[in-house]
Amino acid sequence: MSRSAVLRAGSLAWLVFVWVLLWGNISVANIVGGLVVAVLITVLLPLPRVPVGGRIHLWSIVKLVGISLWYAAQSSVQVAWLSIRPGPPPVTGVLRCRLAIKSDLVLTLCVDVLNLIPGTLVLEVDQVKRTVYVHVLDLGTDRAVHQFHATVRRLERLFIEAFERPAEWAGDTPGTGDIATRKEL
Repeated sequence: MSRSAVLRAGSLAWLVFVWVLLWGNISVANIVGGLVVAVLITVLLPLPRVPVGGRIHLWSIVKLVGISLWYAAQSSVQVAWLSIRPGPPPVTGVLRCRLAIKSDLVLTLCVDVLNLIPGTLVLEVDQVKRTVYVHVLDLGTDRAVHQFHATVRRLERLFIEAFERPAEWAGDTPGTGDIATRKEL
C-alpha cells in the first residue's frame, strides 16, 4: 500500500472509532454508520495536504512529552494556588514570542502544547513572522515573565529537536530565517 492509502485508511478508522465512541456501544449498525459518515467527511470535506519535512526523532519526542507533562502539572499547581490564595487577583497580560519553528505542522503542534498548559492561551499566531501572542495568567513579577519565555524557548527547542533538525530540513516556508538569528522575544 502507498503512504497516502495508509493515511486515508487510518483516517477512516479513526473517524469510525470516534463515531462508535459517540454512540456509546459497539454494534454493526454503529460501525457501518460510522464508516458511511467517515467516507462522506473525507470525500466532501477533504483537508489540505500539509508538507512534512525532516525526520521524527523518538528520544526527542519522549523528552518533549515528558517536559510538556511537567509544565502542565507545574502550571496546574500554580493556577490552583492563584485561585485559593488570599490577596488581589493575579496580574495578567499578553506576551509576544517569535519562534524559530519552520514547519506549519510543527508550529501548530507547539501552539497546541502551549494551549494545554494551564494559565496560558494562544490568542494569535502570525504564520509569516512565526510570532505567537499568548495570554498568561500570572505576570506579576519580572521572574514570572522570564519564566514564561524560558518555558516557550525550551518547548521550541524540543519541537525543533524532535521534528525539524536544521540539517535535515527540506521544507520551504516563507518568512522564516536561520534558527540562530530567530531568538528574539
